[in-house]
Amino acid sequence: MSATRVLIVDDEPDMLENCARILGRVGYQCFTTTEPGKALALLEEERPDLLITDLKMPGMDGMALLKRAHELDPTLPVIVITAFATIESAVAAVKEGATDYLPKNFSVEHLRVAVERALRQRNLQVENRNLREQLREAFGLESIIGRSESMARVFDLVRKAARSEANILVLGESGTGKELVARAIHVNSPRAAQPFVPVDCASLPEHLLESELFGHEKGAFTGAVRSKPGLMEVAHHGTLFLDEIAEMPVGLQVKLLRALQERQIRRVGGTVLVDVDVRVVSATNRDLREATIKGQFREELYYRVNVIAIQLPPLRDRAGDVRLLGHAFLKRYGQGRIRGIDDDAMAALERYRWPGNVRELQNVIERACALADGETVTRRDLPDHVLGMGAAAPAAPGAAAAPPDTATDLPLKDAKERWMAVLEASYLRELLDRHDGNISAAAKAAGIDRKTFHRLVNKHHLK
Repeated sequence: MSATRVLIVDDEPDMLENCARILGRVGYQCFTTTEPGKALALLEEERPDLLITDLKMPGMDGMALLKRAHELDPTLPVIVITAFATIESAVAAVKEGATDYLPKNFSVEHLRVAVERALRQRNLQVENRNLREQLREAFGLESIIGRSESMARVFDLVRKAARSEANILVLGESGTGKELVARAIHVNSPRAAQPFVPVDCASLPEHLLESELFGHEKGAFTGAVRSKPGLMEVAHHGTLFLDEIAEMPVGLQVKLLRALQERQIRRVGGTVLVDVDVRVVSATNRDLREATIKGQFREELYYRVNVIAIQLPPLRDRAGDVRLLGHAFLKRYGQGRIRGIDDDAMAALERYRWPGNVRELQNVIERACALADGETVTRRDLPDHVLGMGAAAPAAPGAAAAPPDTATDLPLKDAKERWMAVLEASYLRELLDRHDGNISAAAKAAGIDRKTFHRLVNKHHLK
């Protein structure tokens, strides 16, 4: 691995020699010059990892050099040194993007610590940039576009969690991108070269899900005409993604817990134990802690899969991201024909609460691009419920559940849950009515996947 490259610029030759000697002793490759003009050429030719520059120099001062350096490489850390140290000059240097500021009477230790800190910051910036590029290339726009503080925290946690071997639980509402984050964790982990194996825990009955997870031997059950390895075997040395883990039957949870604890599985109908080494990433849109209290989820398994929790924010809490995502999806689905979203349509998109989150926004923009007559998406290209009409409004009397009593004796959280349940049931019923009971069509209109829609229908006992 090549040595870290440091460019040192100072009009005093003795200062250059001292800095280069100090840093050279600890393994840095140093380039030095007393002329700021030559420093610009070295910045382009050598592409250093760190710039250390004097503040006061003839011809071009350190501030001007700092600006030019950041034009070439915005992530380049810069340490400013000067014999004329003042609070004002320190503040000005930091405002211009300096990473650190040292008076010229600094000690060897002060210089070493400042350099290590600056390089550590650069490494983090490069890691974050690489993570974003990999997410953009591999997993689509919805997992990367976002400037909100809540998404910045998610990216930071994904970066840290990916490099560990800990099991991870990704939490969030339907449509927030939980599987995309799970894949991002995998490709940025030490297991990236090994398989990423998703398992949908909500789509299969218990006996079939057990066979999918653990595999089966020939003749283990009717239709088992040959032996088949389970998905945990397929994921050996890689990542096993358990989607909708809260929907896993309790009996199967016990078997999964044992497999994770012992790192061994036994195929259905088999007698031989098979070693498995998997990193588990799970996802759910339910409150697993509450499910453990109700006995719907094994407490021991909860702690096993929830070593690190990553909470994905709903789109309504990602300030400013609707506009960014809207334009990104417009670029994807507009095919060069649709070039913009007018102000009224964008205002409607930003007012809407997005119960289906990013997936619903993607669906709405794809629909708008298909329906738009001109080069710009307008309000008439958006569905009624996004505009505050139709399904977003309460259903006709008798069609929806009656609203609950105000119940002011309840805590706010419980009262809110009761009202939201009524609104959710009303919304689902109207969508089903509009699509003549077709769950696939209703789920697409809601911007959520079919299995999630089906689960909500069962939750509210809708026909």
